[in-house]
Amino acid sequence: MLLIAMMFAAFPSNGQQFKPSNSGYAPVNGIKVYYEVYGEGRPIVLLHGAFYTIDLNWSQLIPGLSKTRKVIAIEMQGHGHTPFSDRKLSLTALASDVEGVMDYLKIDSADVAGFSMGGSVAYQFAVQSPKRLRKLVIISSTYKTSGWLPVVNSGFKNFKPELFDNTPIKAAYDAVAPDKTKWGKFLEQMFVFIGEPFNVGDSNISKIAAPVLIISGDNDGLDKIELMKTYQLLGGGVTADLQPMPASQLAIVPSQGHVSLMMQTATILNYLDSFLK
Repeated sequence: MLLIAMMFAAFPSNGQQFKPSNSGYAPVNGIKVYYEVYGEGRPIVLLHGAFYTIDLNWSQLIPGLSKTRKVIAIEMQGHGHTPFSDRKLSLTALASDVEGVMDYLKIDSADVAGFSMGGSVAYQFAVQSPKRLRKLVIISSTYKTSGWLPVVNSGFKNFKPELFDNTPIKAAYDAVAPDKTKWGKFLEQMFVFIGEPFNVGDSNISKIAAPVLIISGDNDGLDKIELMKTYQLLGGGVTADLQPMPASQLAIVPSQGHVSLMMQTATILNYLDSFLK
């Protein structure tokens, strides 16, 4: 139950005090996807974790990122401002939505950063739309079910609607959802989605040509043996003294869990600034 409680914790929020320069809905794949745009410069697309909103997930990072970048934050199907849809949730559909938002905003290519579920969508996007991707940032996430420790996967099976009562996640949903009566249906849909095994595929990951930065907490629920295998698929895990340094990078942040990792704003911004330049 502690695991579930931690998954429901909220990151510090600016409470929408930092306002977007543009926001709206992109009509893509039969649904409307909400987006916010901040700053100017080379674009970076931000993909949130399961059940989260832009504000809950990214509000502490957007001010720093938007000083030098055009930040495009998306709320995926049923999340936040984006209306609930009966369309079946899948990584393929959500990744296609990301490309659709880029089309709508006339963004030819972008860096993409995803946290947790958003990271899984980002991996899928890299495979589906390689020409639209410049660099990829994966924060505390994996491209396959077995990338999580067994305790995490078993914890997902214990999700129940009442566990979300009186949580920051429910409050954030109520604050911005276009139809709050869809909350129950949204949870049901998400429970099915996160309960289904997924695997973008080792061979597909190994074909990602874009540089990838993986950021993980040392105790964030990811299987670190599998994480190292992922890094090797991306060209990492070599002896850089004897051969060129790989384009992809792996950062393990000490003494951090899944939720607390995203609270390390200065650390994550430092990694992003260095990697994305």
